[in-house]
Amino acid sequence: MKKSLIALAFGTLGLGIAEFAMMGILGSVAENLQISISAAGHLISAYALGVCVGAPVLLLVRKYPLKKILLLLVTIILVGNLCAAAASNYWMLLLARFLSGFPHGAYFGVASIVAQRLADKGKGSQAVSVMIAGMTIATVFGVPLGTALSNTISWRLTFLLVACWSLLTFYCIWRWIPQMDSLPDSSFKGQFKFLKSPAPWLIIGGTLLGNGGVYCWYSYINPLLTNISGFSTDSLTWLMVIAGFGMVIGNLLGGRLADRFRAGLVAAIVQSCMVFTLLLIFFFSPVPWLSVVLMVIGTAGLFGVGSPLQYLIIRFSKGGEMLGAASIQIAFNIGNAVAAYCGGLILQAGFDFRYPALVGIPFAVLGSILLFILHKKYER
Repeated sequence: MKKSLIALAFGTLGLGIAEFAMMGILGSVAENLQISISAAGHLISAYALGVCVGAPVLLLVRKYPLKKILLLLVTIILVGNLCAAAASNYWMLLLARFLSGFPHGAYFGVASIVAQRLADKGKGSQAVSVMIAGMTIATVFGVPLGTALSNTISWRLTFLLVACWSLLTFYCIWRWIPQMDSLPDSSFKGQFKFLKSPAPWLIIGGTLLGNGGVYCWYSYINPLLTNISGFSTDSLTWLMVIAGFGMVIGNLLGGRLADRFRAGLVAAIVQSCMVFTLLLIFFFSPVPWLSVVLMVIGTAGLFGVGSPLQYLIIRFSKGGEMLGAASIQIAFNIGNAVAAYCGGLILQAGFDFRYPALVGIPFAVLGSILLFILHKKYER
């Protein structure tokens, strides 16, 4: 495996810890800052808002060499997490979380382009999957480590861990990634021309709806495992590690299949499989071992479409590749937010924790339909 791709994966690993670890340390943060859990939940939303705002701002540095942009984004990750670790009150932490999320979508966008340039011929999607692998590995090792640091010492060390990792990432990118020319400048207005074609909208819509459908279930995975499947709260950490392994496998397998077959077809088939997986989760989650198996399949599918879609959006966003590649992360985060809200509505109506999976099925169906249309009308 090329060291240059590993350097890119180091960046997504740090971003993965910064994004997901907040869920595991929410209680500690709320207690330390003397705020409610619901108010602490806004710290997750602030990060997602930073992702959505930061990606379009990337256009301001579109003329810079790609390596220079990556180093700038890693520096913002470092500063954002240092500010989070040092935050003395809720509002400072809220602002720091927004700043931490600011480079997230932009980093994925630029790193996807760099990964494809570094890839061997015919292995572009696999290269992107290696870059994304850092995010999945974060769920296996980084997030549990951050949660353990929070529980034993302080939640601030979780953000300090990300800051330290950002320093290592900066060095590896500077040392291992060769100099690359900037993308051809098609003017600020020209960056948006690709959106006139239906193909990018099908990819963005497939990401938002398809992954959103899975997140209707995954947003409430912990209470589902404890209240429906019968697992103890003490076992949740290891169950989340198992779920993380599903993400790792799904991501790498999705990248390999997308290079061997057509990326759009692979993504469409994976999304359609998620429809049946969500249905099986609804019926069989009371069976503990089946619940775990289905959880792994679900998380594998969630990240199995990542590299194929990231690869495709660059192909269909000529002239605006950075914005196109970053838009996948915007769609992913918006889809997650909408999914969590929709899943919560049925729980508020008095239904049990199996029902968010049922709510996610129409989203997953629509997402797979959009991707099949993309494959049939544009990819072929």
